[in-house]
Amino acid sequence: MKTRCLVVDDEPLAIRLMEKHIAKIDSLEIVATCNNAIKAFEILNTQQIDLLFLDIKMPNLTGIDFLKSLKNPPKTIFTTAYRDYAIEGYDLGVEDYLLKPITFERFFKSIERFLREQKQTSEISNSANAISDDFMLIKSGNKHHKVIVNDILFIESLKDYIKIHTVDNKRIVSKYKISEIEQELKAKNFLRVHRSYIINIDKISAFTVNDVEVNSTEIPIGASYKEKVVSFLNNWK
Repeated sequence: MKTRCLVVDDEPLAIRLMEKHIAKIDSLEIVATCNNAIKAFEILNTQQIDLLFLDIKMPNLTGIDFLKSLKNPPKTIFTTAYRDYAIEGYDLGVEDYLLKPITFERFFKSIERFLREQKQTSEISNSANAISDDFMLIKSGNKHHKVIVNDILFIESLKDYIKIHTVDNKRIVSKYKISEIEQELKAKNFLRVHRSYIINIDKISAFTVNDVEVNSTEIPIGASYKEKVVSFLNNWK
């Protein structure tokens, strides 16, 4: 899977240079480019972005202020002509700080380190997401959450992410496909009722032929799942 990139810079020449650099690396792809933080915010709310290349000196809102405003920012590399912001940038946890004019050699070094760290994180995450009899560890952002399996109410699909809803009103979002967690929960007391939902059978409080109620939340039964789900519910004991 390619790393999906967003380039934000108010200089058209700087954007074109980043486009050329990114095009040379097969594991990267540009989802969008824009010249201000407001447009970048809109893109982040509608597109999956894995890596943000962000200029600092921009009109209306600087890259630093923009990054501070984001609740769950993607991995970020600052691209700037100014050295003065390096310490503040690293305090924000950015991946790197590239000084303009950005050579491909310096760009490649940054990306190589980023991809290596992503691979290591993925390997740790895969082992940490293993499910035991009683709990599972789910990575969300920089944290690994211990989730008691029987505390899960239902799991909701968000494209390449899932949202786990629990009895204590937690909402844990993780980069995890619903089909993957469905397989991992196959031996547990869970049922896929819709392309976007898996429910904990023990938490069902009511049902009809069209939906299942879990902790007062009505979850639709998908057309392609209806025969199997309704058959199960009618024989549920």
